[in-house]
Amino acid sequence: MPQFPWKDNDADLSPLEAFLAEWDDPEAEEEDFRNDFFRGTEGRRKKAAVTLMAIWTIVITLHYWAWGSWLVWALTGALSLQALRLMKAIPEEAPPMVTGDVSTADYPRVCLMVAAKNEEAVISKIVRQLCSLDYPGDRHEVWIVDDNSTDRTPAILEQLRQQYPQLKVLRRGAGASGGKSGALNEVLAQTQGEIIGVFDADADVPKDLLRRVVPYFASPTFGALQVRKAIANEDVNFWTRGQGAEMALDAYFQQQRIVTGGIGELRGNGQFVARQALDAVGGWNEQTITDDLDLTIRLHLHQWKVGILLNPPVEEEGVTTAIALWHQRNRWAEGGYQRYLDYWRWICTQPMGWKKKLDLFSFLLMQYLLPTAAVPDLLMALWQRRFPLLTPLSYLAIGFSCWGMYHGLRRLTPSEGKPPWQEIPSLLARTIGGTIYMFHWLIIMPSVTARMAFRPKRLKWVKTVHGTATEESLELKQS
Repeated sequence: MPQFPWKDNDADLSPLEAFLAEWDDPEAEEEDFRNDFFRGTEGRRKKAAVTLMAIWTIVITLHYWAWGSWLVWALTGALSLQALRLMKAIPEEAPPMVTGDVSTADYPRVCLMVAAKNEEAVISKIVRQLCSLDYPGDRHEVWIVDDNSTDRTPAILEQLRQQYPQLKVLRRGAGASGGKSGALNEVLAQTQGEIIGVFDADADVPKDLLRRVVPYFASPTFGALQVRKAIANEDVNFWTRGQGAEMALDAYFQQQRIVTGGIGELRGNGQFVARQALDAVGGWNEQTITDDLDLTIRLHLHQWKVGILLNPPVEEEGVTTAIALWHQRNRWAEGGYQRYLDYWRWICTQPMGWKKKLDLFSFLLMQYLLPTAAVPDLLMALWQRRFPLLTPLSYLAIGFSCWGMYHGLRRLTPSEGKPPWQEIPSLLARTIGGTIYMFHWLIIMPSVTARMAFRPKRLKWVKTVHGTATEESLELKQS
């Protein structure tokens, strides 16, 4: 092979041809870009860069366009109508739980899975809870995937395996890939359940949970169920109280979106998926850092329904410091944004129904694009010495969030025999505190969208260490 192959390739060219060979063909470059942008789930970095440039260009153009403010008001009006649809909707009632009158043979088989890495502080509790659920022992199995733990997790699991016959353990080696998704995919082929449940190692699982979950899957079109998440250590400080209010807001939006024909979403811990649906979409995506949100989109693209169980919740440990919250929410924001970059073509072209597409668009705009657009909007407002153009949309987003948080907290607050009006001051105080806490998203979303557009193609996944509420960093390759 020649030492300098490009020189040999040009050796037979004329001086003019050799000079032109130094330049790239603009049409070929454009075609390469289009192939990268449209080929599906790859090319995230270019897609993120194009999206970021488009957001800035549109916002700046609106500031200079005479009809820009009218367009913003028109969009605000349209989204307000969508918000009113959600606010007026009455949530679906949960189906009756399975009782002891049902024959054991009629219980669907359930497989409960936990992907664990260095979880010695909490692994014993979750195993004992899952193996002791109020459900026939021969109709549910528990799989713990030990993802090459280096602490006492393997030894603890070996002791527990001797105590619980339905407990099975799969240990992955150091060279295993795919993170949590890879661990779940690896064990899936060995499971027998018709319904697959996934929990984090720090989950606190109610004893009657399975009896409340399995009735949802009686419908052949029901693909997945998310159990509401709650913060076990909510009373620790401002950050954990904020996370508790955030979970109430999320549960409220989930209920309202589902009943109006919108998108129900999975949240990882406490998710249940029908095996038939999971097989139909190809299992968990090993090229994403938020497997739950990625799976959500693929389930809806395949016409599966995703529901939510409000009570009882699955509790988990909330992070207790600002830096831990920053890392965790950056991961969530990046994974949530990734799914739109990956599947936007299918979202636009697949027959999901106009209600789901409207729901996706409205939450994409308010949750992801608006915080990013606020940066150029603020800069242009300062430059032109005027109010930010997107102020109406911002007021709508904040107001709708406050409404949802208040009503979400009210649904979850036991009355304890008190008149409803006596709860109002406490609910308002929690809503105000939770709203202040939620402003961290206004910093996280712009920083995440910018980083996704310009950083090297490598994902830094920051894992929450359960039992201590701290963080550790792992490196994952990005496609």
